[in-house]
Amino acid sequence: MLDIKLIEKKGKEIGEKLARRGKIVGLSQLFKLIKARKNLVLQLQSDQQILNIESKSLCNATSIEIGQKRTLLRTLSRCIKKNEEKQRDFNRRIQNLLLSLPNIPLDEVPAGNSEKENQEIKRVNKPRIFNFKVKDHVELGESIDGFDFKRAAKISGSRFVFLRGSMAKLNRALLNYFLEFHSNFGDEEMVPPFIVCENTMIATGHLPKFKKDVFEINHVEKPYYLIPTAEVPLTNYYAYEILDSTQLPLRLCAYSPCFRSEAGAAGKDTRGLIRQHQFEKVEMVRFVKPKQAITELNLMVERASKILSELGLAHRIVSLCAGDLGFSAQKTIDIEVWLPSQNIYKEISSCSIFGDFQARRAKIRYRKNIANKKKGKVDFVATLNGSALPLGRTLVAILENHQNIDGSVNIPKVLWPFMGGLKKLNKQII
Repeated sequence: MLDIKLIEKKGKEIGEKLARRGKIVGLSQLFKLIKARKNLVLQLQSDQQILNIESKSLCNATSIEIGQKRTLLRTLSRCIKKNEEKQRDFNRRIQNLLLSLPNIPLDEVPAGNSEKENQEIKRVNKPRIFNFKVKDHVELGESIDGFDFKRAAKISGSRFVFLRGSMAKLNRALLNYFLEFHSNFGDEEMVPPFIVCENTMIATGHLPKFKKDVFEINHVEKPYYLIPTAEVPLTNYYAYEILDSTQLPLRLCAYSPCFRSEAGAAGKDTRGLIRQHQFEKVEMVRFVKPKQAITELNLMVERASKILSELGLAHRIVSLCAGDLGFSAQKTIDIEVWLPSQNIYKEISSCSIFGDFQARRAKIRYRKNIANKKKGKVDFVATLNGSALPLGRTLVAILENHQNIDGSVNIPKVLWPFMGGLKKLNKQII
């Protein structure tokens, strides 16, 4: 959430920066409401001051004077009460508009309106050249009895899958490898709740903006939500807390299933594992001082890139333009893996800086001067997150890039310790 004080102070500048994203609905209305509320507050203060003065004057007034002033006092009291209700209404409307406004892009974010204007930073590894016609991951997975989409559809509907046999084992190997990788780099591994309450989703910016894209559980007491990513519970881990500056940066990682309705993605990448309603992912989340954010972003990107390199996968690193940024992000760097069946690079990781946008919603702060906890200045932390990596899309990339002419698939060497000696996927092994 944006800082209301900053908007009041630098409204025009904020509007210009947000305009880099494209048309922003509600900003002009917010400016009008802020101005109207300010005028109302001044009127309230004036009326309250008059009421206090007139009330005190009654102490030395005669009975006749008291009778004359009662009408004025009653009128003032009714007016104050009415305006206080107006102020509460202004506060609610301003809060709702603030929750609908996206984050401000950093100045260094490239200009542009769509993914076509994203800027490539570099490419890592060269795509493999095949001397045979490549199959896509669905053909490969079904040919070795690793995928069962039909029975999953019978049970859950479209865009779900059963992983079977050695494919399920490879999925588990990836999970173990990812978590070991991040733990070895010092991340604290977490197992978060997979169901969260409404405030938790609001804090990360998933509500109210993306209500159609999440799965809601209609509980008797209040609504709950299946998490769309481990970012949601991990970011809220320190909600309403004040951290010490010496604790920062804090680095967490977690595995979780992820649930997304993908309401706006009908017909887009719906074949196979690319865009499922349920998938699994290992997420990195960071809590840092604002000045540490860029360094941490680069470290997260390096992490994800190193994993892909160890898996023998060609990929490229891309800086998103302002018009393609996610709602809560100030700056995002995507990593796209090469998929030979489509002859394109496809997003597999997204690493973002959020500044204090999420921390302000979740009230996550840190104390700058820990020597004196009563006087030390308190400020909001900056948060970051990045995927490293989603299991489904990584499976897709491994199957397509490491396939053989006979339909078998070579398992990357770094996964052998997690595969119980299995080095290749083929139908005969299942």
